[in-house]
Amino acid sequence: MSPDEQPRRRGGKPLAEEQFRRRLVARRSRFLRARQQGERPSWFGLGMFGLVGWSVAVPTVSLTALGVWIDRRWPGPYSWTLMLLVIGMALGCLNAWVWVSRERSEITRDRDEPQEEDRNDRD
Repeated sequence: MSPDEQPRRRGGKPLAEEQFRRRLVARRSRFLRARQQGERPSWFGLGMFGLVGWSVAVPTVSLTALGVWIDRRWPGPYSWTLMLLVIGMALGCLNAWVWVSRERSEITRDRDEPQEEDRNDRD
């Protein structure tokens, strides 16, 4: 396809050239953000694992302890310890899922959107 036959946008630039320019700008902005952030140490990844683990462990252990206290204080036919253990685990997993999905959407947004100065950067 010759340059005269390429599909054009209203501005007159060929569509393929515009798509290439957008990909190039996005790649450049990712490179500049990575350079500003610097290299993250391996301890950063371990810290993320720890944070997710604590977000599950804290509600699970605290509600289980509450269940043990209720069972000792008011014995009954139902085990509050087991019920609150399951509820604490569910709350902890929900908490971790919300946190991880928020972080993932932030990473995806940063990767896909060029930064403000890149949007205004025109030839």
